Amino acid sequence: MSENNVSEFNIRMMVYCALFTALIIIGGYISIPIPVGPVPVALADFFVMLAGLFLGFKYGLISTVLYIALGALGLPVFAGGKAGLAVIAGPTGGFLFGYLFMTVSIGLIAGKRKPSVVINLIALIAGNILLYAIGTPWLKFSTNISWTAALAAGLTPFIAGIVIKIAAASALGRVLLPRFKQNMVSASAQTETGKGV
Repeated sequence: MSENNVSEFNIRMMVYCALFTALIIIGGYISIPIPVGPVPVALADFFVMLAGLFLGFKYGLISTVLYIALGALGLPVFAGGKAGLAVIAGPTGGFLFGYLFMTVSIGLIAGKRKPSVVINLIALIAGNILLYAIGTPWLKFSTNISWTAALAAGLTPFIAGIVIKIAAASALGRVLLPRFKQNMVSASAQTETGKGV
């Protein structure tokens, strides 16, 4: 019984990880190139936020790592259907690595606490700060442009979108997260009960 419960919980979490990885991929395909630089407007970061918010630190990170690993292996999962190590090492690579830090920060801040709009907002804002704190300097140094140009290409055009995505993620968290976390706690409790049998 113990092994069955543990296996059921692990399968459930892997399904969630795969689901969020798929959502991040879909979000990458929903992208709009902008004329001021190589960084497109995309929804991948929105689903990375949700992965950290809903799955927490560990499983959110697994989901995001899987997304980057698939792209590194050559599957066209990055924004605009791009793929490969050249994308990771290129001007937008900092944002891909930033996704990892975004997921970790959101998961650590929001994952261990009772769902709260304020905590979720703090987590989402902190995650976005880390994302752009990594992505924008990477863009600057990889393209050898000025800080003004890097901010114009890698931050300024996205500010309105960041606010909208944070608001949307927060709203989804408020509506769906308490029930989602309750389901995860129930599954975890069943696993712990099984271990004791």
